[in-house]
Amino acid sequence: GSRGPLPPLLLVWALAACAARASEITFELPDNAKQCFYEEIAQGTKCTLEFQVITGGHYDVDCRLEDPDGIVLYKEMKKQYDSFTFTASRNGTYKFCFSNEFSTFTHKTVYFDFQVGEDPPLFPSENRVTALTQMESACVSIHEALKSVIDYQTHFRLREAQGRSRAEDLNTRVAYWSIGEAIILLVVSVGQVFLLKSFFSDKRTTTTRVGS
Repeated sequence: GSRGPLPPLLLVWALAACAARASEITFELPDNAKQCFYEEIAQGTKCTLEFQVITGGHYDVDCRLEDPDGIVLYKEMKKQYDSFTFTASRNGTYKFCFSNEFSTFTHKTVYFDFQVGEDPPLFPSENRVTALTQMESACVSIHEALKSVIDYQTHFRLREAQGRSRAEDLNTRVAYWSIGEAIILLVVSVGQVFLLKSFFSDKRTTTTRVGS
């Protein structure tokens, strides 16, 4: 039999599956290493590259974006985070690379989100002259709110991961500093014991010689 219309929320999720292409990845970037990614993009497509270093060293990385002809569209050195938007000038494979080659012993954890194209209208007739129905307006509002929630959740997760990494790094440094202080106190205490023992031993020897 025929099915009734989808509830507004289910309709939003169903139509959201047809959204623009996006690559969202978190990966490990070892020291003295370089990692590149490739994306097929059609001419005239609007794209956005956003990245952030989550853990490692000074939380910085080199980033470079090239078009199919090898022309550099974006290049930044030792950036902690950034966002770059461009429109593809021709069809082909675009390459973007993250480099940690300037670091000799610190590996990084890098997150990036590469969005290709823009979200299509939620309804095929959204750009019509007449106004949307109440249900259509509600669906559009819910759809935009859900996109904002997803974006905020992603950024909060990144901040939480970065904050946890900084806290763990600080905790490690405090632990090493405490161990170092304990070793210094132990050495000083042992030194004082031997110094006092030597002092009283010399004094006893001097007293014995005077008495004799």
